[in-house]
Amino acid sequence: MTTSLPDSLPSGTLSIVKGSTEQPLWDITLSQLLEQQAQLGPQRQCVVFPSHNYRATYQQLYQSTLALAKGLISAGVLPGDNIGILAGNCPQYIELFFAASHVSAALVVLNNTYTPTELKSALKHSVECKLLFTAANIGKFRNSGVLDMLSSKELKQDLKHLQEVIILKPDNAWKFRTYDNLVQCGKHESEDNLFRRTRSVKAGDVCNLQFTSGTTGSPKAAMLTHRNLINNGRFVGDRMRLTPRDIICCPPPLFHCFGLVLGLLAALTHRSSIVFPSETFQPIAVLQAVTNERCTALHGVPAMFSSELSLLQRGMDFSSLRTGIAAGAPVPKQLMEDLRKTLNMVEITNTYGMTETSPASFMTFTDDPIEKRLSTVGRILPHMAAKIVDASGEVVPMGSRGELCVSGFALQKGYWQDPKKTAEVMRTDKDGQLWMHTGDEAMFDAEGYCYITGRIKDIIIRGGENIAPREIEERLVQHPSIAQAAAVGITDAKYGEVVGVFLQPRKSQSRPSTESLQEFVRANLGWHKAPAHIFWLGANEDFPVTGSGKIKKHILKARGDKLIKSRQRTAKL
Repeated sequence: MTTSLPDSLPSGTLSIVKGSTEQPLWDITLSQLLEQQAQLGPQRQCVVFPSHNYRATYQQLYQSTLALAKGLISAGVLPGDNIGILAGNCPQYIELFFAASHVSAALVVLNNTYTPTELKSALKHSVECKLLFTAANIGKFRNSGVLDMLSSKELKQDLKHLQEVIILKPDNAWKFRTYDNLVQCGKHESEDNLFRRTRSVKAGDVCNLQFTSGTTGSPKAAMLTHRNLINNGRFVGDRMRLTPRDIICCPPPLFHCFGLVLGLLAALTHRSSIVFPSETFQPIAVLQAVTNERCTALHGVPAMFSSELSLLQRGMDFSSLRTGIAAGAPVPKQLMEDLRKTLNMVEITNTYGMTETSPASFMTFTDDPIEKRLSTVGRILPHMAAKIVDASGEVVPMGSRGELCVSGFALQKGYWQDPKKTAEVMRTDKDGQLWMHTGDEAMFDAEGYCYITGRIKDIIIRGGENIAPREIEERLVQHPSIAQAAAVGITDAKYGEVVGVFLQPRKSQSRPSTESLQEFVRANLGWHKAPAHIFWLGANEDFPVTGSGKIKKHILKARGDKLIKSRQRTAKL
């Protein structure tokens, strides 16, 4: 995605867009969705986990979730309870997502990169979970630190609401009850009891708590309903033109909306199939899954796609691919072009959203003009509305930049037990309409396409002039030596801030000099937008990112400021 704007824009109209309401919302629960799809296509392949040698049809998945739901009842899970999971992408994750729905509980999906301290903080201060499911191994990572913490005697005093920890697979190092034992215990529960619980669930009930990415501070838990998630997945799948013949390859994690909604629920609402190539992201496993399973769609954030493209081998067949979603972080135009030409993703789509909006609010169609798919995040989804406002909250003229606000069915119920933070971002206007203030800078064109021009908090203010990092990053990744770029404001005594960039080099390419890169930027952008400071990542170093793939720019800024201070002290010696 780029920040290039349309040549001509209308005047005299306001920046407000509204989605179609022609198709009514589905007012069903996750339980009803899976039951319905199992009835319509019982033998159709639903989910595949190659690393677990696991395949399930819609009927098989439905039956396994019912068995697990009875296990949850036997463990004392009541309507309105929260159940946590910290794991990689695995079959039990999906089974638990639907089983929690069957018994009117909410699944709290926890970032599987959490340290023991982060997990403890999340469970103590953010959400209260009656049960916590986790694994001894998450991908290639041994989860011993977390499990040791969960085994400690002090934990019971700190987390009084946590009644039991359940381990997904047996491991002799820890004595937690196993997932299979929980299912076995559920066999003693009656079908009638499960039926009553399932039928008591409403579409407007909270079924999922997802943590915001937290690029600038502590993450918050967004409360999302059945109606939120199902309709979001449905409309996303519609824009991808999904059918029961499609097979999605989904590397993004299930602890994020990308994997859970844009992946799993987009597939299930269209009776498509979905493949999760590995527990944690492994680029070679993704490429193998696409070719072995003949996937028609591939999802990912820019960093994932970049890694996959770097490992392409002669003989790999991607002729089955046609579409997919590139999202989670700003998508460079060059990368979108590479995916179309190299991976045959000629109908690739671009999506914009946030955890608090379930997540998608804008998306391109597969048949949108290619320039629109390369430069915009598409148009507003059905039953949604959006506006662009200035600092005082007034709607700006069409074509002007400002903060993007969205409204409609996809809005979260709020942050879990945090009405203050909820009120900061969800505000009712003078007409009584509730809006989510995204914090992203954007603009609309005459056709209703949305251009994301930057993150308001990321704006670099150099001598009183605002500079959008996105346009600098877009320019830099066009250089043959640069794989990824992140621009931040570096503290400066004279200007307040100046442009600093962190660069990830392309393998087998030599690094250009600072002067040549500055000239490269100035060739297309203003002289003041050329980076004053350039920092190269190490040979095997990656950008610090959130679970959704967004670069943690506050970490880069702090690192850049520290490096400059160190250089200045050295220069004085």
